[in-house]
Amino acid sequence: MSNIVAIASRELKSYFSTPIAYVVIGFFALLWGYFFYAMVIIFDQQSAQMGGPEGPGAANMNQQLIRPLFLNASVILLFVLPLITMRTYSEEKRSGTIELLLTSPVTDFQIIMGKFLGAMGLFAAMLAVTLLHMGMLFSFGNPEWRTVVSGYVGLLLMGGGFIAVGLLISSLTKNQIVAGMVTFAVFLMLWVINWIASFTSPTTQAVLNYLSITDHYDDFTKGVVDTKHLVYYVSVISLGLFLTARAVDTERWKG
Repeated sequence: MSNIVAIASRELKSYFSTPIAYVVIGFFALLWGYFFYAMVIIFDQQSAQMGGPEGPGAANMNQQLIRPLFLNASVILLFVLPLITMRTYSEEKRSGTIELLLTSPVTDFQIIMGKFLGAMGLFAAMLAVTLLHMGMLFSFGNPEWRTVVSGYVGLLLMGGGFIAVGLLISSLTKNQIVAGMVTFAVFLMLWVINWIASFTSPTTQAVLNYLSITDHYDDFTKGVVDTKHLVYYVSVISLGLFLTARAVDTERWKG
């Protein structure tokens, strides 16, 4: 466990020792702030049309502000998370430090988990910035806290799945740009894979809908934490890390 923590700490420090962490957090905070401002304006206009927050048809803050905000945030992950994962193994291979890492007295599992937790630490820091906006909602409004918590849980799980897949792709190439572009393409495929579901057979439609990462996140934005969604995200994370382990093991044998 100490080796995993040490590797995770090393990874997290490496992000903040370069502009990557600050660019990623700043970019995410900027887009989140924009969507937050836009959702608040829209919600305020809807509330006014419905007779104010105490009127008979008062707008629902959870469904008309918080839910769209989380859905928009999930789209931002498509662009931000490849920037985090593209260098995890690619940079090690390019600089030659991968040989030192593979010959050190740590297991492949410890290496992979350390890198995964380091990337998740940066992702958690990104989400922590948004707590300021949520604090403002609770100060001036009355949102349902379960919806907010489940939305963040869903983002963490989705981010974990994306990061696990990103680690796998980064372990297959020495070029960070290639790793970033391929990772984005795979993320986008997981995002839109169910768009053609309605034109396929019922069996294929069910499979495509299950593979869609958006369908599994939607319930989290409604305050619903379903076991089937948890199983999906844990499966994606486990499969991504398992395949990364196999790729790293192949690298070890080549070395």
